[in-house]
Amino acid sequence: MHSILFQITSKITSLARSGYITHARKLFDEMKKRDAVAWNSMLTGYSHLGLHQEALSLFRQMRTSNTKPDHFTFTTTLNACGASSSLRNGTKIHALVIVLGCQSSIPVNNSLIDMYGKCLCPFSANKVFQEMIDSNEVSWGSLLFAYTNSGQFDAAASVFKSMPKKVDVAWNIMISGLGQYGEIELCLEMFKEMRESFCEPDQWTYSALISACTESLELVYGCMMHAVVIKAGWSSAMEANNSILSFYAKLGSLNDAVKVFESMGTLTQVSWNAIIDVFMKAGDTSEAFLSFQRMPDKNVVSWTSMITGYARNGYGEEALDFFVGMIRNCLLPDDFTFGAVLHACSSLAILGHGRMVHGCVIRHGFHAHVYIGNGLVNMYAKCGDLEGSNLAFNDIYEKDLVSFNSMLFAFGLHGKGTQALQLYEDMVASGIKPDKVTFIGLFLTCSHSGLIDKGLEFFESMRLVHGLSFNMDHVACMVDMLGRGGYLAEAKELAIKHSKTGDVKTSSCEPLLGACSTHGEVETGTNVGETLKDLEPHKETSYYVLRSNLYCASGRWKEAEMVRKEMVDEGLKKIPGCSWIEVGNKVTAFVAGQSQPCMEELYTTLHFLELEMRHPCFIDCEN
Repeated sequence: MHSILFQITSKITSLARSGYITHARKLFDEMKKRDAVAWNSMLTGYSHLGLHQEALSLFRQMRTSNTKPDHFTFTTTLNACGASSSLRNGTKIHALVIVLGCQSSIPVNNSLIDMYGKCLCPFSANKVFQEMIDSNEVSWGSLLFAYTNSGQFDAAASVFKSMPKKVDVAWNIMISGLGQYGEIELCLEMFKEMRESFCEPDQWTYSALISACTESLELVYGCMMHAVVIKAGWSSAMEANNSILSFYAKLGSLNDAVKVFESMGTLTQVSWNAIIDVFMKAGDTSEAFLSFQRMPDKNVVSWTSMITGYARNGYGEEALDFFVGMIRNCLLPDDFTFGAVLHACSSLAILGHGRMVHGCVIRHGFHAHVYIGNGLVNMYAKCGDLEGSNLAFNDIYEKDLVSFNSMLFAFGLHGKGTQALQLYEDMVASGIKPDKVTFIGLFLTCSHSGLIDKGLEFFESMRLVHGLSFNMDHVACMVDMLGRGGYLAEAKELAIKHSKTGDVKTSSCEPLLGACSTHGEVETGTNVGETLKDLEPHKETSYYVLRSNLYCASGRWKEAEMVRKEMVDEGLKKIPGCSWIEVGNKVTAFVAGQSQPCMEELYTTLHFLELEMRHPCFIDCEN
């Protein structure tokens, strides 16, 4: 029996390490008897692949079995808690560690310190450290990380000074922590002190320094550190090279990134993923695809980079194809993958595919993730399913500011002003402070719902109550709201008042010109149009179209025709409007100026819909 148990456990470990975690879990579930080693093998497999929620779920199943967790179980599970920032589960496991008498284990205590550090609770990490009878270099390093990760650098400096021995890792933790907060000058100072203390920097040191340059977006510092790496003889070091590649990728230096990539002797998955990201950020999807094909081994990050890149560059269908290909290749998507593919579904407004992805989210246990939940709220809203958006919002266990903002935009997008304002009140009551994005959602909602007084009230409270400054988008939304409501004089006054910067003035002119067109204010509209033309000459097409619409709305057809003729003489052409609809999982696009096979039936249907919409029985009294 022990021999069979050992063989099956070894097979589970081998499958998990090879990435076949689904097959490993199937074999694990078929085991008639499991010991702690078998449970730990499965837990480790999930943890190493970054499937932390699955690891925590499996740990809960272990607790309901007759198997007692040991210190290996706790270290693996605490690692999953830290990696997923699950403080709630981490504190529960800490209590269980005490109950089962494992608090004397140095590896378990080190894992507890690390978990609290990753969950931004340095006080709890320090408490565990102080209660330890014995400690080692890992204990000190974990405590140091706990403080740097939360930005408490004074406390971190105190711990660093108290360390019995300052090893390379300690210096690297300090440099990396400062770099995460963009403190590039302090990083370089720390690097100088490290060299003066006769502690030799390694590739992880240089990697941390270059990552700090990446966070600060300082090209000069990054190039300087690149030169230092070469001079120090670490130009062939894998980690340092990958950091340099990521640095050039982040700053959009395509040529420099390609040079570094081509000069690298050893290419890892990180290297390939970085170059894919470089090409995608540059909009070169073809080169990104070729790099993806050339990769000897593709992981979840590789597939996710392709999906994200395609979605970012407007190739939503290609992003969906890659997601399906990833599933077919038996690779488990993570939260970033689902976030990217949901963005693709949102941009395409394909509800059927969005629901399919939602099903995958539930199947893989990611529906409780706030990041995924926010993506689902946005996807359903963009696809026209407000009920689905609301259900996804309610399914989010711990809602954050993005959750409320996403749902606020969903209500506003669908003209549900009352629900949007109620949601805002619920958000404030829950203790979540609104940001600038929140107020854009509120202004859009008030604009589309005709809530002029409420919009003006929010506009004043934004600065006076919440201490937030206006930017071009806020002013443009308010001008649009007043213009839609027919308050053209007030809209113009507001636009002039906030026209000290060119961006605000430009963004205010377009909605104001549109409002003039709607209300037939030709004189005001013409003046605004001329201002817009002077401010943004590259938007001449927009100016001519809005001006033409202004004359058409006023019945001045001759002037409208003259404006159109001016466009032709200038060689300008309006980009045709496009919309699409999904029926039976098939998307049909409608482009202005192009006919469809069933035009007569479409016009007949639209005619009847218009009659029904104008009928008093169908008027929505609420909004």
